[in-house]
Amino acid sequence: MKKIFLLIVLAICSISAFSQSKMACCAKPSATKQFAMLASDKKFVMSHAIPKPYHFQSSIGKAVTYKTADGKTANAFEIKAKKPTDNWLLVVHEWWGLNDFVKHESEKLYNDLGDVNVLDLDLYDGKVATTREDAGKFMQAVKDDRAEAIIKGAIAFVGPKARIATIGWCFGGGWSLQTSLMAGSQDVACVMYYGMPEQDVNKLKTLHADVLGNFANKDGWINPKVVAKFAENMKAAGKKLELHQYNADHGFANPSNPIYDSEATKDAYAKTLAFLKPRLK
Repeated sequence: MKKIFLLIVLAICSISAFSQSKMACCAKPSATKQFAMLASDKKFVMSHAIPKPYHFQSSIGKAVTYKTADGKTANAFEIKAKKPTDNWLLVVHEWWGLNDFVKHESEKLYNDLGDVNVLDLDLYDGKVATTREDAGKFMQAVKDDRAEAIIKGAIAFVGPKARIATIGWCFGGGWSLQTSLMAGSQDVACVMYYGMPEQDVNKLKTLHADVLGNFANKDGWINPKVVAKFAENMKAAGKKLELHQYNADHGFANPSNPIYDSEATKDAYAKTLAFLKPRLK
């Protein structure tokens, strides 16, 4: 009887272990991992035209480093407000990395918003891509735990009194939303340009700020169907989403991109400023 009982127990344990293993292997990847996986899609990679040469030298920004919870350090580009303020805009780069376009856009936002500190995060740990292949490799190499350590380190760097808004494009669009989620009650606004939305309604319920989404209808991946689902999930979470969709391609707001759409960019930027200004007072 003891042998039979032991066999039954072993069988139950084996079935349980198999079920848990199957659940683990079949679990839906996170929104950030889903976007990173697109680097294996040749069409997605080729949709990112090699950027035109784009050079920018800031006279007011500087490179900084800060400690992260994993015992490492992170790189960032910082522009401090002329007068002390608790308003901060955390910026997350595209799949190319923290390049001159991002720094230029950050300085533009700094000048147009006024009364704000800007911190450009570097989720690639110093790597900047100039080819599609490198961009795909760098994006896929980003581990969620390291990215989260970098973001949490940035939140600690700006301090507990900081009022945090976030913005990002492409790869950074999805991470802008994740940064807002991590900022908790310090978060006052989130802007995402054609990035992968968070799909977990329970996570979205923890947002403390409204979200502005600028998306491209010609985007073959973060397409209108994905955007519509995001809008549905935000509604189910009881959160406000200000949604703008343009008849443009993924990456339309980058002037170094051959598919740059000046009209869509101008309108999206105006709406971004109108969204951020009252929330960063």
